[in-house]
Amino acid sequence: MLFSNIPKLALLGYLTAQRVSGEVVPLDSNATSIASPPALASTTATPCICTEWSQISPAVAECTSITLDNIQAPASSAIILTKLKTGTSVTFSGTTTFGFTNSSQFRPIQIAGNNVTIQGAPGSIIDGGGPQYWDGLGSNGGLPKPGQFMKVQITNNSILKDLYIQNYPSHGINLAGVINSTVQNIVLNNSLGDAPNNISNGLSAAHNSDGFNVGNSVNLLLKDCKVWNQDDCVVVSDSSNVTVRNVFCSGSHGLSIAGGGTGPGHDIENIIFEDSVVTNSTNGLRIKTDFNATGSVVNVMFSNINLSNIKNYGIDIQQDYLNGGSTGIPSNGVHVADIRFLNVKGLVVPAAMNYYILCGNGSCENFIFEGVDIQGGGDTSSCNYPEGGCPE
Repeated sequence: MLFSNIPKLALLGYLTAQRVSGEVVPLDSNATSIASPPALASTTATPCICTEWSQISPAVAECTSITLDNIQAPASSAIILTKLKTGTSVTFSGTTTFGFTNSSQFRPIQIAGNNVTIQGAPGSIIDGGGPQYWDGLGSNGGLPKPGQFMKVQITNNSILKDLYIQNYPSHGINLAGVINSTVQNIVLNNSLGDAPNNISNGLSAAHNSDGFNVGNSVNLLLKDCKVWNQDDCVVVSDSSNVTVRNVFCSGSHGLSIAGGGTGPGHDIENIIFEDSVVTNSTNGLRIKTDFNATGSVVNVMFSNINLSNIKNYGIDIQQDYLNGGSTGIPSNGVHVADIRFLNVKGLVVPAAMNYYILCGNGSCENFIFEGVDIQGGGDTSSCNYPEGGCPE
């Protein structure tokens, strides 16, 4: 464009318009002035980089790339990301904290979305403030504590990744209704809760601190995660086509299947746990089905698992489970079949059992043990199925 024939006032206005908006603003009919530049409100609209909790809701409504930077959520104020636009990316940056919320109904982080990415920036920390709540009782009593620290329902090639979460009050990440998605490189570090505190009566201060609760999910890959906690490391219920790969568990109740329930719909099938480590834990690998429940657990494989310093059972399958204590008398309403243990090795402590299997009458079928070698237990193993007894 040549500027020699444009009056100086118009030229100055044109260049100013270019600097303000990046677009040409048409000259008026006299070519001596320009129309007013666009209002600058659009450049100061809803922030997609949130530094205050109050900015999150409008950002979710407007943005598809959101950063939550050093958010300090007030008491009773959840980070709600349940209405994310399709394809949205959310990044947790800096340190995320929550005000003390004395309620078992409180869910500090809630996520739902289609084809979304939820991730942590390098060095970021999400801190649940667990020491404010831990009393050795978890969700079984004592001080009311936020349950399900992070509730996640993501679908259609979504991914949850690269999060470092520490000191969550009770249950960790609840993967409920996750479909065709991946969870990877998550650290759940509740190791601070291993030691007793002044109100836990000598018990580990943190309790019921499940790592990952997987329920009602289909086609989920959970991989490359590390969990330090005081309850199930990963527990799968009412789901199908779930693979748990390369997970490290310490201080937990092990890698678990929780089967059965009241009424229809409590079926679990095509579950793989592979290439993982369970150490310093109560149990190694476990299938527990509720006493007097119905449902099924079919086609489950535990492959390439290393166990060490296991306190109760190396491999545990029991159909007498009740929260807070087992009955010792199995029921047979949950069909458990096609269960494979391949290349499972390791050590339990002398006071533990290498194997414990307690099936209901006729409810277990086709258990396969190949390359299984668990040693160290001084308490005699007990297996009422298969007919040949325990693997050893």
